[in-house]
Amino acid sequence: MGQKTSWKEKIGYGIGAVGLDLSYGMFYSFLSYYLSSVLGLKEAFLLLLTPIARIWDGINDPMMGTIVDNTRTKHGKYRPWIIIGAICNAAVLFLLFTSFGMSGMKLYIYIGVMYILWGMTNTMADIPYWSMIPSFTSDPDDRNMVSTVARTFSGLGQGIITVLTPIILPMLSTGMTTDKGYSASGFSRWAGICAAMLVFFSAICVLSTKERNVHNDKKTKFSFKKIFMVLKSNDQLIIFMIFAMLSNAGWYLTSGTAVYYFSDVLSKPKEQSLFQTIGAVGSVLGLLVIPILSKWIDKKRIYQISLSATVFGYILMFIFAKLKIAIALDISYIISSTGIASMFVSQTVFLADIVDYGEYKNGERNESITFSMKGFLQKMAYTIQTIILFGGLGLVNYNSQITSATKQINETTKNVIAFIAFGAPAILITISLIVFSKKFKLYGKLADEVNEYIVSKNQN
Repeated sequence: MGQKTSWKEKIGYGIGAVGLDLSYGMFYSFLSYYLSSVLGLKEAFLLLLTPIARIWDGINDPMMGTIVDNTRTKHGKYRPWIIIGAICNAAVLFLLFTSFGMSGMKLYIYIGVMYILWGMTNTMADIPYWSMIPSFTSDPDDRNMVSTVARTFSGLGQGIITVLTPIILPMLSTGMTTDKGYSASGFSRWAGICAAMLVFFSAICVLSTKERNVHNDKKTKFSFKKIFMVLKSNDQLIIFMIFAMLSNAGWYLTSGTAVYYFSDVLSKPKEQSLFQTIGAVGSVLGLLVIPILSKWIDKKRIYQISLSATVFGYILMFIFAKLKIAIALDISYIISSTGIASMFVSQTVFLADIVDYGEYKNGERNESITFSMKGFLQKMAYTIQTIILFGGLGLVNYNSQITSATKQINETTKNVIAFIAFGAPAILITISLIVFSKKFKLYGKLADEVNEYIVSKNQN
């Protein structure tokens, strides 16, 4: 077994995830609402922008993975990029949520540039951060714990955004506000605060961690051939990308559409804070699932249980969302958020195992290139979210309703928002569960063989 990490290092590493998820949360949970309902940008523009950004990400993400793999410094290969990426991403996050009073074509161009830059700078920090996990230890239990701690703090970062934003935004908003009390100035100030915290927490992470099991293989040049070879030779990475992308897209739909549901359907934007707080309770419970269940069943069964619970919770949420029973909706979210939290921890562990599997099968680890696929699949999941969200809102002419004199949202639009937030995720996560159950095989005997091979190699 590999050397174990101290709790001080685990916590220091986890704190870095808080900062990253402050940026994530603003982008994935509130950017859509900010662009459509506060700045009044057309759905068609947002439907076009996201796929364009993903085309560039398809080049940029694995390119960044190659750069990280080739990095050699006295401070390691991951930590320098974490702090550089955090500083750059913090600056862009603030600029993305600051329109400087622009309008018309100038605003559209500005948002388009900042949108793409956010993805690039986020990649600079995200890939090296999550790629560090295999460098801490080869011990499976310790690796699970490192992943669990990181995901716990990641959930904390998301919770800060989803719980506090509906409360803080009206307090920070001045000038022209929406009928819910949000304004462009409020978003800008809140993004600035989050940006500062992103840099601070990333610095703590970098200063309190060490890289141990770093494999400084021969430097390689970036090439699409190399990327395709990694994907082609690691069948479990491809399967992972498919089922993780579908399940993540389902969760992103809820996190990104909840603000529409509570603001436009229930007309109670601050109720979103209670919804997310109750969801945070489920997230804490979800973090206990893997340590408890792993004593009796393997990681595949744990993941299946997690996704099944998530789907069940979503079915209940959709029913109560249609009936507009907020308290029942909140309680049902405990079930889904428990499954989601466990799902995310499992995915992090799976990806670390897939790095080892790549070395076991092909003799090459390709850590950062492999982990770059995580960032890319998350952005692809966000693309699915955007297509479903803005495609649905465009079909019911949402923009014309919020910009009309009455600013009244009709019942058809309210039903569409409820389906996007709670119905569509159940479908996507069900498909993800089927793909995982039929195709994923990196568990049980095979997983043990891979771990024995890696430990033996590190000892030689």
